[in-house]
Amino acid sequence: MRTLSPTPLYAPDSAQASGAGHLDTLSIDTIRTLSMDGVQKANSGHPGTAMALAPVAYTLWQDVLSYDPAAPLWPNRDRFVLSIGHASMLIYSLIFLAGIKDVKGGKVTDKPALTLEDLKQFRQFDSKTPGHPEFGHTSGVETTTGPLGAGCGNSVGMAMAEKWLAARYNKPGFDLFSHHVYALCGDGDMMEGVSSEAASMAGHLQLGNLVWMYDANKISIEGSTDIALTENVGERFAAYGWQVLELHDANDTKKLKELLAQAKAETTRPSLIIVHSVIAWGSPKKAGTASAHGEPLGDEEIRATKKAYGWPEDKTFYVPDGVQDHFRKGLGARGAQAHAEWNKLFDAYTSKYPELAAELKNIFSGELPEGWDSDIPSYKTDAKGIASRASSGEVLNAVASKLPWLLGGSADLAPSTKTLLKGEESFQPAKWGGSYSGRNFHFGVREHAMGAVVNGMALYGLRPFCAGFLIFSDYMKAPIRLSALMNLPVTYVFTHDSIGVGEDGPTHQPIEQLLQMRATPGMTVIRPGDASEVAEAWRFLIAKQNGPVALALSRQNLPTIDRSRYAAASGLAKGAYIVADSKATPKVILIASGSELSLAMSAYETLSAEGVAARVVSMPSWELFEAQPASYREQVLPSSVTGRVAIEAASAIGWDRYAGPTGEIIAMRSFGASAPAGQLMKKFGFTPESVLEAARRQAG
Repeated sequence: MRTLSPTPLYAPDSAQASGAGHLDTLSIDTIRTLSMDGVQKANSGHPGTAMALAPVAYTLWQDVLSYDPAAPLWPNRDRFVLSIGHASMLIYSLIFLAGIKDVKGGKVTDKPALTLEDLKQFRQFDSKTPGHPEFGHTSGVETTTGPLGAGCGNSVGMAMAEKWLAARYNKPGFDLFSHHVYALCGDGDMMEGVSSEAASMAGHLQLGNLVWMYDANKISIEGSTDIALTENVGERFAAYGWQVLELHDANDTKKLKELLAQAKAETTRPSLIIVHSVIAWGSPKKAGTASAHGEPLGDEEIRATKKAYGWPEDKTFYVPDGVQDHFRKGLGARGAQAHAEWNKLFDAYTSKYPELAAELKNIFSGELPEGWDSDIPSYKTDAKGIASRASSGEVLNAVASKLPWLLGGSADLAPSTKTLLKGEESFQPAKWGGSYSGRNFHFGVREHAMGAVVNGMALYGLRPFCAGFLIFSDYMKAPIRLSALMNLPVTYVFTHDSIGVGEDGPTHQPIEQLLQMRATPGMTVIRPGDASEVAEAWRFLIAKQNGPVALALSRQNLPTIDRSRYAAASGLAKGAYIVADSKATPKVILIASGSELSLAMSAYETLSAEGVAARVVSMPSWELFEAQPASYREQVLPSSVTGRVAIEAASAIGWDRYAGPTGEIIAMRSFGASAPAGQLMKKFGFTPESVLEAARRQAG
């Protein structure tokens, strides 16, 4: 038994939604037919789910959602997440019918986000209606969805962000943040592990502002979900600590409104509404079938379905008179009133709490407070040095003291990743000894959900970070990619960045992980070589307001370079810079990142004493270096100098672009091993002697 009350599949012969009036039914069928027509014209897409859930999505938007279509950036709007992103024509139809305004450059315009012509361009190149919803591409889309489960995780992060904002900024008589987060999910979401991780977290945190509507249509691409999913989903969520409700018929809009009211009334538990629907509802031949999930219905079946709805059979993209006006009088009028009342409230709040209001304005605009970096420490020369994870923890705390909305946590590894914010509470309900205003988040051993959650938090304008061992970035590949795709300023703090992990062995020693992240468009990876570079890395990444940054930090101590003798660490912002140089044209250039920078410096000192002209280039970030002008890159790595040695205790792939065709690369070409770090470094060639020998060969 997989739901509380299984519903047999059927293809109703009436389009009338239970409890719906004429304009409601007309609007619902408009969404259904637009969805069918969009997929058919594109000859690609997923019509069935949009058809089945049109009554559910319509009822939520028209009768419940607090959202002003004329102000899609209003901070206290309810959030709607279509986690089943393959049903994208559903949200595109809603955006069009609701008249949501377009946003350009962070400003709301007078133009509609989508026109009927945009719906006709579904899944076409450069259209505003791509195959899956994309944040920042289509106004009204709150997050990029498509990989199943991702939207569920994002919605938990959004609900956590709302709780945090309310706890910090709401004052008696000033409930600035009081909205809900709604996610529409399906069987695929329920099967993906990330949704389970996120749901467990939401139940523990008692997120009463979160509502998931689960479309239990029992159909997946391969057929009935009974071939893979037979558990009782409702009982699973009840065990997580959720309120579980059930809608026996997706067309029963009256009952759905009652259940949504019940969900909103529950303040100490997230709510799951199990919705029983029939995929491709109303289609004589394809209702309840797998073929309706991922392929067009076909012209003949569309005509038959429209006939079943009482719709003009030969009209495509037909919007009856009165439908858009009906949305304006419902969702539009309700949202405009709520937004206007909120603006008055915020004006009064600004007068009474000017400092807090200033913080909020910075959050809304993505700006930083003045002096946010004033406490970043500087580091003196130290041969013993400090692990970059430790110096990172110091810098993080220094910045956090000046940037209140810098918050985050780790996957149960804060003591190891050094990411605990000192003097701050834990983000927990009072029941668990914390506060929703706490800035230390405990994600548990849930790396995938952690990544999805911080994406949701970043979508609120907060500056979240999350942390773990670099090796476990593997569990976070999907949300890391999505943060890059959405251009979100998320900070990933990854420690234990090489075989320097030592005795934990190859299961915990990252090899290919840096390469994976460097291969991700829009991701900036920084592997600082000493404490001074760590400080500059944080200075750079906080100032960077777009796109994620991943820090790769060491477990072992890194010598702190004498910056009075060598170049300033501020060169990190350019990705690579000359740390040490000779007066003459160098015979060999030593290029290194992270913990291997000290090896290059050691070799440089010996070569200089021997009278060999050498240069050391610290290269903490490929992405930042590649973004520099060609003239700068040529200055740092002159093409005339072919004697080069690149050193990094990670995969060698990619380093040939900097070592050149005749240079040497000292890197990992296998997994590591379980042994003390010093033995491993010697075994795999990461010693001053090995680097020096390679440098001498290259110098000729």
